[in-house]
Amino acid sequence: MKYIITGGAGHIAKPLTFQLLAAGHDVTVIGRSLANLAAVVEAGAEAAIGSVEDVDFLTKTFTGADAVYTMVPPNFGATDWKGYIEQIGKNYAAAIKTAGVKYVVNLSSIGAHLYDGVGPVSGLHRAELALNTLTDVHIKHLRPAYFYENLFANIGLIKQAGIIGGNYSTPPNGFVIVEPADIADVAAEELLGLGFVGHTVRYIASDEVTAEAIAKALGEAIGKPGLPWVEFTDEQSLQGMLGAGLPNEIATNYVEMGAALRTGIMTEDYWKHHPTTLGKVKLADFAKVFAAAFNA
Repeated sequence: MKYIITGGAGHIAKPLTFQLLAAGHDVTVIGRSLANLAAVVEAGAEAAIGSVEDVDFLTKTFTGADAVYTMVPPNFGATDWKGYIEQIGKNYAAAIKTAGVKYVVNLSSIGAHLYDGVGPVSGLHRAELALNTLTDVHIKHLRPAYFYENLFANIGLIKQAGIIGGNYSTPPNGFVIVEPADIADVAAEELLGLGFVGHTVRYIASDEVTAEAIAKALGEAIGKPGLPWVEFTDEQSLQGMLGAGLPNEIATNYVEMGAALRTGIMTEDYWKHHPTTLGKVKLADFAKVFAAAFNA
């Protein structure tokens, strides 16, 4: 089988590529620079250097593939973040159609059942819609939960103020969180099996906890027992992000996403279609990784 992987050597694409190579398949990885793909190339992958904003490049790279893994790379310089994400989805759809690819595993997000109101995830919803215009292509949309690694952004806050938090706390039903390696495992399962038909969704989570449990686990791991989770107002969060140097477009979208977590609308569809199996990496496992980063 021939697979095309977008996302370069990222936290999901890299372990996914290794799994596909280990299974004996041909894998081409799309990235912005050859240097960033050194590890996967050394393992046996082919490199395709170009931009996901270039439909001609995507079409040429996708041609002859049995399946494609798509994801939208971050673009913190976007002036319309949702619109940018939607456009990349349209680029993928155009390239997939012309190249004749029949199977797609697409990285989306929890909350992508909503057209608006969930920050950048609304862009992923629109990217899903763009891909779903391909009526003769089988598509599996992966909707992972909140990434553990997002919590690294709290390291400065913990060191400066002795607190952790955001403009949300525990949503109704619980705080759902995921490890990228667990997402890679699911993506590999779907790509190696190619058993999905039509356009379907699969939710992914590693653990279901609370914001208070996150604060407790991370606080104990870094030697700060009793570390409190503080829920900020939307305005406090916005000013904090702007003060940290984030562009207004990015900060505003992050605040919207946090508010969607707070009200529970971001996770409502997850609980209706709860995965039967959670990933391997639990909060206690991530706390050790967080502590290493905190103390580095």
